[in-house]
Parts: sequence; C-alpha cells; structure tokens
Amino acid sequence: MKTIITRSVQDALAALPELAEASTELALETTVERTRDASHGDFASNVAMRLAKAAKSNPRELAARIVAALPASDEVDKVDIAGPGFINFHLSPSAFHAEVRSIIEQGSGYGRQPQRATPKILLEFVSANPTGPLHVGHGRHGAYGATVGNLLEAAGFDVDREYYVNDAGRQMDILGLSVWLRWLEAQGTEIKFPYGGYRGEYIRDIAAAIDTTGIVTVDADQLLNGVPADAPGETDAHVDALVARARALLGEAGFDHVRQQALESIRQDIENDLAEFGVTFDRWYSEQSLTKSDRIDAALAVLEERGMLYVQDGATWFRAEQFGDEKDRVVIRDNGVKTYFASDIAYHFDKRQRGYDHLIDILGSDHHGYVARVRAGLTAMGYEADSLEVELMQFVALYRGGEKAQMSTRSGEFVTLRDLREEVGNDAARFFYVMRSHDQHLEFDLELAKSRSNDNPVYYIQYAHARIASVFRQLTEKSLAHDAANGEASLAALVEPQEKTLMTSLSRYPEIIELAASNRAPQHLVHYLRDLANDFHSYYNAHAFIVDDAKLRDARLTLIAATRVVLANGLDILGVTAPEQM
Repeated sequence: MKTIITRSVQDALAALPELAEASTELALETTVERTRDASHGDFASNVAMRLAKAAKSNPRELAARIVAALPASDEVDKVDIAGPGFINFHLSPSAFHAEVRSIIEQGSGYGRQPQRATPKILLEFVSANPTGPLHVGHGRHGAYGATVGNLLEAAGFDVDREYYVNDAGRQMDILGLSVWLRWLEAQGTEIKFPYGGYRGEYIRDIAAAIDTTGIVTVDADQLLNGVPADAPGETDAHVDALVARARALLGEAGFDHVRQQALESIRQDIENDLAEFGVTFDRWYSEQSLTKSDRIDAALAVLEERGMLYVQDGATWFRAEQFGDEKDRVVIRDNGVKTYFASDIAYHFDKRQRGYDHLIDILGSDHHGYVARVRAGLTAMGYEADSLEVELMQFVALYRGGEKAQMSTRSGEFVTLRDLREEVGNDAARFFYVMRSHDQHLEFDLELAKSRSNDNPVYYIQYAHARIASVFRQLTEKSLAHDAANGEASLAALVEPQEKTLMTSLSRYPEIIELAASNRAPQHLVHYLRDLANDFHSYYNAHAFIVDDAKLRDARLTLIAATRVVLANGLDILGVTAPEQM
C-alpha cells in the first residue's frame, strides 16, 4: 500500500514542472511512512519539506501545491496537511479490501517482490571449523543466515548460500592427531591425552569408525620421544610436537588418511545437523581447494602486479594500511608458508571472480578486525570496498534451570545444536534465535521456548494459524461452505474496529519484508507476526465468524483466510512451520 501513495506523490510531482529537476535525485519511497497516530491518517509524506530548499518555497505552501496536483484516487479518502508541511493520506476502506483480495489471489507469493537483475549476492554463513559438532552458538548463525537469505529472496534478490569449510591448517592437524590418539588408546596404548587435543566423546566415536588400513600402533615411549611436557595453559608446544611425531610415525600419507576421515565425518555431521534444522547451502567450499587449485597464488599474483606486495625480513607483506587497515599484513611467512589472511583474500577474490556483485559474510563478533583487512584486499585487487558486507553475530547464552551452560569445542564440554533441537524443537529454536538483533547478546530461555502458553511467542503465532484452520473445520462440521467470491465481494461489511485493525496489519506485510531484508533484521518480521497474531486473537475473542448472515460470514472468513496466508508466509521465511492443529 505504500507503493500506492508513493506513486501518487510521484504523479503529483510530475505535474509540477518547477519540481521536476529537484525531485529526480530524491528517493520518493523514503519520503512516505506509516503514521504512528491513526488520527493523522494511514501514511504521511515529508516530501514537501525535503524539496522546500531546492524549490525555494515554504514547506506548507509547497505541500499545498503537491496536494492540489495529486491524481484522483478511489483508494484515498482524504488528504490533509499537518505541522510544518507533512502530507497525511487517509486511505479508503476499498484500498484495504483490495489488499485482502490481493493476499488471497497471490497466496504464498504475497509479499514477494519481482526478481531483481542485480546485485547477485553470495551469502556465507555458519562456516564453523569442522573440528566438532555444532554448538548452540553456531545454531544462531545458521538460523540468522538462513532467514536473511529467505528475506533477501522474498525482496527479489538473487542469492546463493555458501559454507566455507576451514579444512586446512593447524586445527585440522590437531583433529587428526586427536582421533589417532583415541584409536591408540582403544588398541591398549596408555597415553595421557594432551590438554590441547579435542577431548569430546565424538572423537572416540570417529576413532572407532575410521578405516585403519596402513595405520600403525605405537607405544607411549615411541610417541613421546622428544616431545616436551604438557601442562594446562602451555599446550601449544606439546601438541605441535605430537603432530610432528604423528607425521613421522605414520608418514604424511598415513596421517592425512586419518585427518581426512575425521574431517569428512565431522563435516557430514554438520551438514546433516543443519539440514535437519532447515538450513541448507548451495555450495560447501573447501579451503583446501584454494591451495590445490592455485587460487591463492592467483590472488597474490594480482596484488603483485598492482604493486601491493613487498618483501621485508624474508616475509611477503600486503600494503593493507594503504587501504584503511591498521597495519600491513603478512601473506607469506619467512618460511614460505602462506598465512590464513592470504587464504581469506584469495577466497573473497574468488567470490568476485565467480560473478557475485555483493558479498555478505556472517561471522562471529571476534572477527571485528577481519573486516578492514579483507576489504583492503578486495580494494587492492580493483573491487569496491563496500561490495563486502560483514554482519557480526553476538554470543548466545543458554540457560537451563537458571544456570548458564558452558560451550567449549576443545574440552568437549558443550551443548550441541542437536541437543537444543531435540529439547525445544526446530520451530522454537529457529524463532528464538532471530527474536533479537544479531548484534545483541541473546539469552535463550529453554523453559519459555518449551512452554505451550501465550507467553511463548512462537506458540502464540502458530496458535493463531491453527485457530483459523479450526474455524474452517467447524464450518465443515456445520455443513457450511465458504463462498470465497461472495466473501471478496462483501468486504464492505467489515466495519468493526478489530476488522479495520486486522486489515491494516495485513497490509503492512510487504513493507516489513522490505525493511527486514534491507536491514538484515529478521526481528522486524518476528515482531510483526507477534502483533498480527495479537490482532487476530483479539478479533477471535470479540466476534463470531460463523454467523447466520452469509455476506458477513463469508467476508469474515475471507479476512481470516488472508490472515492465515500472511502468517504462513512469514513463518515460512523464518523457517518455522504453520500448523493446522495444536
């Protein structure tokens, strides 16, 4: 409905030649907003105040000229001017009736915008290291990323979803070592498991399932030969030396055989866990592939050609400070090993090379320093810095019985996403994860998420959908049928305050989708659905739907059928089911 007003203002400005040039640089949709006070109408525009300076005119006088030029419309009952020059639009009942008909006609497509040609978006999210099962913090990344992707698609954008598998480097070596050590234990070798290893029970499970062809058994003395002592807080030297011993004893091929099996076992578990959570990806992108395909070398070659690299103290440095980073960054160490940063800029270079115009990375809040350096890399290679957008996720605090659960993948003491889903269900988990802005800490209340009460927002919204379905079942039980055509033709019979409120709420849905998508803010949709459910429940409690008057009955049934459509559409974007019965 905002589009109706925006077009009306646009037509008025087009009829005023003296404003034509001034208005061309003004995004008219930004001048039209819903009013907060119903007495001021349904929409208000500040276009006169925005154009007053350029037009060299008093804002109220300019508003009067714009109002006089507005085209006649059956959808607008009245237009008035308020304050310093606000133009208030009072919509006619027929405008809301038309919107209800549009909801019924479009069904699952209602609120979705036509496909936009550009930009093509690559959305990367979760990308948790494949060193253990996903914990509840990763679940927030998954729910948020999936919902943002759904919102962007509903807003008309072409979106691909990608998971970056960090399957190279030291953490993978420690994973391979941990699995081999647990396998040795199972063979009877007495080993003090290193503090720096991965200690969860899942490591024992992987060790019991791996193909051990070519894997040798060694005793503790062989393993610890030349390895420094282990102690809490001083684990790096010990675990790195153990990795070196594992490579020496197993051979590079044998060690890689264990490591790759461990990696694939965990990666597959992560993929299955997320799929069960309704979170899927178009591509799982392996960090190892960057090296195997020489993409890192290709990216560094581009930087070299542009004069963005230099050698100092035997290492190769990128001139990151020149592009806004706090300091220059090493891309190749003095021992010839490429850094993680080199992989990062090569990966984002590859994203752009694959034809994506806008890159959205959803990362943990500890990646704050990451943003400037990767943008610096893209800029140095000839791309716009703002083609990379990074949304930083804050932490999740999970409370059970008033106690905060600890999460640590290395120690194995963590609550998995699978545990959470089994306890509260996918619907509650998906919903609760996006209730608050992603840049705020989230306290996940398990007891509330499991409750079947109106205090639980996901239950309250789903119950509204189920209640509507129950009305139509009652209709059938009474041997009645909903005449949809009669209902759409009789919407003028809906004159009760609750009916007007509900129609107004329904009409806001496309605007909420646009707002939530543009701000990467699913919580706007969450709050909208909660308010819509409240408007429906108020209507349900105030009036009977199955009444004797056929016109009124069909009109009310049409209105709640439209409500059911919008509830289902919104819940679908959130990844939450819309039940018919509860």
